Amino acid sequence: MPTRANQRRSALIGALLLGAMSAHAGTGETVACHVTYGGTTTIVEAAPTASPYTVAPIEFGSYLLFRIVFRTEPADLASIKLYAYADHEDGRPIIQQATYAYPPTAQPSHGFTGQQRVYEPRRGGELDYWCELRKAAAK
Repeated sequence: MPTRANQRRSALIGALLLGAMSAHAGTGETVACHVTYGGTTTIVEAAPTASPYTVAPIEFGSYLLFRIVFRTEPADLASIKLYAYADHEDGRPIIQQATYAYPPTAQPSHGFTGQQRVYEPRRGGELDYWCELRKAAAK
């Protein structure tokens, strides 16, 4: 039986993908992040968006959130931004923020980010991830 957190995460992933793909459907690329939390790896994909402030973070467990903002235009703002947040009662502080040029340069392993580990400071949760640029699936 799915937990409430998993149901919310699935709903947010769907909303993220739908919003991002409808905002900019014709680019042919997505950012795919392989996110591991609690021993389970989930691939989260994001298509380019023209509305970066509307991209919602995705919950992992009870205390961590992950957000991908992928912009291909305008050219001077083209980038891939990744955010990890702690989800505390008193707010959602950013615990990691990374910006990559678009198009990104692949590392020898683990996509363009390399293997990343983020720790939630109050409760000791850990989020591992790496991201790659993919060709979008044909419709």
